Amino acid sequence: MLQLVPPVSKNRVIADFPKWYTPEACLQFKDHFHMQVRAACQQRNTGTIGLKMSKVVVVGDLYVGKTSLINRFCKDIFDRDYKATIGVDFEIERFEIAGIPYNLQIWDTAGQEKFKCITSTYYRGAQVIITVFDLKDIQTLEHTRCWLEDAQRENEPSSTFIFLVGTKKDTVSAAECERTEHDAIRFANEMQAEYWTVSAKTGENVKEFFFRVAALAFEQSVLRELEKGSAPMIPIGTGNLIKVERDESNSQASINCC
Repeated sequence: MLQLVPPVSKNRVIADFPKWYTPEACLQFKDHFHMQVRAACQQRNTGTIGLKMSKVVVVGDLYVGKTSLINRFCKDIFDRDYKATIGVDFEIERFEIAGIPYNLQIWDTAGQEKFKCITSTYYRGAQVIITVFDLKDIQTLEHTRCWLEDAQRENEPSSTFIFLVGTKKDTVSAAECERTEHDAIRFANEMQAEYWTVSAKTGENVKEFFFRVAALAFEQSVLRELEKGSAPMIPIGTGNLIKVERDESNSQASINCC
């Protein structure tokens, strides 16, 4: 079976390493992808990156704007009357980063206490943890520590990127935003997270934020592939066809790039 892979949308192409929001709470201070990553991308020698998905989990209190943030980026829509997420939901976003196809699976988790036993099982295997709070409700910022602890309990802390995101910037004054950001940056440094302020209603910083998430996750994924060393590297991104071969004897399918 031959399956045509549609081209990545032009507004999902990342050529240069995205900049941070504030140097006071930043994961990496650099303007370019790692030298080894750039070389691997130029040679289309990034292993199976183009066939994988990196998992992103978004956590935080009820009504802090997690769903609105995801829908603004993935669907470019905003609805102030969203219903609370029940359990979990997810979106898949396709990117082209440094010429290589790359995918993010973004999980939207419920903020209600009664769903914690359900949603916590979906935290496992996350490469990125995004903790969200409402800029106009300082208590939701204080609760981000607990949400992060829950998510990290299911993951290896050293293998995940952590982001702290303040939402609803459009609802607070500049002075109030600055005061809350001061506290949030302190929280971010304690959590070893990168801090961002966004508005899902206006779209401010939303695309820039998710591009930053995608670029950092992509770079880490490529470096891990390169570290494997002994594993054969599959050229990715040289064609638009994926060939799926099924072995009828054991009902297993293999994927080959054409």
